[in-house]
Amino acid sequence: MTSYLLSIVATAGIYALLALGLNVIWGMAGMINLGLAGFFALGAYGSALITTALGAPLAVGVLVGFVVAAAAGALLTLTTLRLRGDYLAIVSLGFAEVVRLIASNEIWLTNGTDGISGIPGPWRGELTPLQFNLLFCIIALGGGGVALLLTHRLRNSPFGRVLRGIRDDDVVVRVAGKSVNHFKVQAFAIGGGLMGVAGALYGHYTSFVAPDIFRPLITIYIFLALTAGGTGNNLGAVVGAFVVLAILESTRFVADLAPWLGGAQVAAVREIAIALVLILVLRFKPSGLLPERLPRHGGAPLPSSTGEKATP
Repeated sequence: MTSYLLSIVATAGIYALLALGLNVIWGMAGMINLGLAGFFALGAYGSALITTALGAPLAVGVLVGFVVAAAAGALLTLTTLRLRGDYLAIVSLGFAEVVRLIASNEIWLTNGTDGISGIPGPWRGELTPLQFNLLFCIIALGGGGVALLLTHRLRNSPFGRVLRGIRDDDVVVRVAGKSVNHFKVQAFAIGGGLMGVAGALYGHYTSFVAPDIFRPLITIYIFLALTAGGTGNNLGAVVGAFVVLAILESTRFVADLAPWLGGAQVAAVREIAIALVLILVLRFKPSGLLPERLPRHGGAPLPSSTGEKATP
């Protein structure tokens, strides 16, 4: 049971990295990214290929996963700069499907639908399953903690303020003399890179990656995590990731509580539970469990409509 709980926490740490990456792109910059599964896959395959084929260390594999996914994010943004809203969402979703189809058909590179197995993990053969889960739990939580710290600093920096300006009204940002396209490319690259790191860690944890793992359902889960936690709030993204994974794992026991349900029915109950949580959160906490709070900066208080100084 302890090993199972550690496995859940490690996976939650990976989900938190995905949610933080999505928060940079969508929560801060306001760009809808439905291609999350594609960046996740690029990070996983990039790290898996360089560590299995070339024997590179795990740290190098994770770095390659970050670079590959970040480069893909920048290229995707450069080709869709004139798109926004629903159009960007459709293109990003198509990008994820293209990545999955390439992974399924380019057997010479990815081994097709059979996937890549034997991906090395840190001291996998030398540790017991419990010890390995504990170690990777520390790695995943450490990686998530570093990402949370960096994205928090990013959010409170001038760069983060420009991203929020783009999210709210990019015309005003252009008038202020900022290159909106430049900031969009950077935001997509940073967010995609974090998702690539999540994919790399996932591959090294499970020792196996295959195209079927990277279906659009993972995108739905992470969007739910960010929405439930608090869009625009980095800590909310992490909390939302843990909440969603807790619900996903707890509903696995529906089969034990209701043995008369078939496998398909149990799967349906799990999806209903996720949908119900989203409905309840949107009904009672529309801004999420941890709503976004804009950073306060120094300056004179703004005058109120009555001409008196507003209370800071």
